Amino acid sequence: MPHDEQPTDRRLERVILELLDGRAPGATICPSDAARAVYEGDDDGWRALMEPARHAARRLVAAGEVEITQGGRPVEPAKARGPVRIRRCR
Repeated sequence: MPHDEQPTDRRLERVILELLDGRAPGATICPSDAARAVYEGDDDGWRALMEPARHAARRLVAAGEVEITQGGRPVEPAKARGPVRIRRCR
């Protein structure tokens, strides 16, 4: 990973947790919520942060902080295809 990406990766992790802390227990967020919160422009540049946001969520899954869901059910991050949601572990 290039050196300059690391702060953004850590910021995405923090933002995911902060967004979840602001929601009701069991509520979910979309990785795009984190990407939009971290992106500092007014255009669609946040889309470039979607894959880094997904990777940040996967690291948080590995750390036992969150789970990735599809259809309201937890899924293995490596097996998730298509739209996912993120929530705090129950």
